[in-house]
Amino acid sequence: MGAAAGSRWAVPALGFGAFAVGTCELVLAGVLADLSATFGVPVGVGGQVVTAFGLTCAVLAPVLATASARWPRRQVLLGAIGLYLLGVLATALAPSFTAVLAAQMVAAAGAGLFLPTATVTASAVVAPHRRGRAIAVVTTGMTAATALGAPLGTAIGGIAGWRATMWFVAALAGAAAIALAVVVPGALPVSTPEGLRARLRPLARTPVLLLLGTTLLAFTAVYIPYTYISVVFAEATSGSGVLLAVLMAVLGVVGVVGNLGAGALADRFGGRAIVGTALIGVTGALLLMPAASTTLPTAIAVIAGYGLVGFAISTPQTHRLITTDPDSAAVLVALNAAALYLAISSSGAVGAAGLGVVGAGGLGPLAAVFAVLALAVSEAAHRLSRQRAGTAG
Repeated sequence: MGAAAGSRWAVPALGFGAFAVGTCELVLAGVLADLSATFGVPVGVGGQVVTAFGLTCAVLAPVLATASARWPRRQVLLGAIGLYLLGVLATALAPSFTAVLAAQMVAAAGAGLFLPTATVTASAVVAPHRRGRAIAVVTTGMTAATALGAPLGTAIGGIAGWRATMWFVAALAGAAAIALAVVVPGALPVSTPEGLRARLRPLARTPVLLLLGTTLLAFTAVYIPYTYISVVFAEATSGSGVLLAVLMAVLGVVGVVGNLGAGALADRFGGRAIVGTALIGVTGALLLMPAASTTLPTAIAVIAGYGLVGFAISTPQTHRLITTDPDSAAVLVALNAAALYLAISSSGAVGAAGLGVVGAGGLGPLAAVFAVLALAVSEAAHRLSRQRAGTAG
């Protein structure tokens, strides 16, 4: 296959791979009640599958990426999605909740390696002036997992049970693996840091730590109600998996709009302003959630607002990190992804604790506390960056 053909089909295949990998992580929230009931565990305990997935991704992603840095990119991609597929299949067949946790950790290791590799590979198979668009295709795959994959998987779970959802995700991963094997070129020049220490070096800078802290706190706030969406909106959906899928679809679609709009607004007004505005909006939506979660129309309205501003944080936050050190952009993006995975992990743990203390109705206000903390840390990062720029000037 020629270079032109490779660039034409490899990038969409990478985007589809991101869609497949992102769907498993996100669809767990939609089938959580069913999965928990199968094994006779409380929903708060069942939510630890999300914690296990996110924590495994955050810890293993930089380690596995460093270990495989010198391997051919196609080999890494196929190994990663193969590991992910193995974990999903093991989840579908799991005889116990402990086995589900172990299987999801295997799937998470594959996901944590696949997504950064796919992003770097997408930029390597196209001409330099098309790299931004190629990377956007991969990130759009992840966003599409929120808008389409997770709701569809939730609907399948509502009709045929959560194991059917896992088989659906496995089919997506298998199709992605075949596509990648066919269209991704065998040898690609990819520049990566020499070792794990080089990847972690930006953590020595306080502004970077504060920005990563913003990501961690902001997405903990966003994902607490998402992880437990089935119980937060149980009254509005009357326990229907199909109606829950409708809510998740609304969240995903408006999330795509929010993400795309935030990127354009960040170019005009700066990342800090958009992140701050989005966090204020998230706080308001989370505080309204208990009152709005009792009927389907009000639930749709509040989840639309929550999705619009919640998913508007990612792009401008990434932009802020990159501008702190453009030469370390690839490393900073990887660290930001690790912070996001940690947020997903912590949302499962914090949400489980919240269910025991304040109940499902109190998860929105609990998450709002993290949104307010994220805003404070975001502003601290901005002030410190300005002070250092003034000192340097």
